[in-house]
Amino acid sequence: MLRTYSGSCHCGAIRFETELDISAGTGKCNCSICTKMRLWSARVKPEAFRLVAGEGELTDFQGICKRCGIHPFERIEVPNMTGSPYYSISIACLDAVDIDELMSAPVTYYDGRNDNWAERPSEVRHL
Repeated sequence: MLRTYSGSCHCGAIRFETELDISAGTGKCNCSICTKMRLWSARVKPEAFRLVAGEGELTDFQGICKRCGIHPFERIEVPNMTGSPYYSISIACLDAVDIDELMSAPVTYYDGRNDNWAERPSEVRHL
């Protein structure tokens, strides 16, 4: 079900809102950045994302708070897997997520480590 979620970094300097249907699925990638951050994400279209506060607190690598270091979102430009820009939202940074809905939603795994985004990595237990 499509819902409006609010979210933030740890210190609250970065705040955002997004419309998202968690039951439609989430994603996990095995590239070194996503693996080290334990990033569990969901994609949203640019029109479904609003930065509420903290634009000046973002680092050059968009989406990382320069105060607390948390990575609540990232704007993904083209070219990419979808062919259009989107925001990758960190599920862990959303407020009031229904855990039952999250656990029953499908998870797509991406083999970013081998630049083979269309394939599921052979090992996903650590993601």
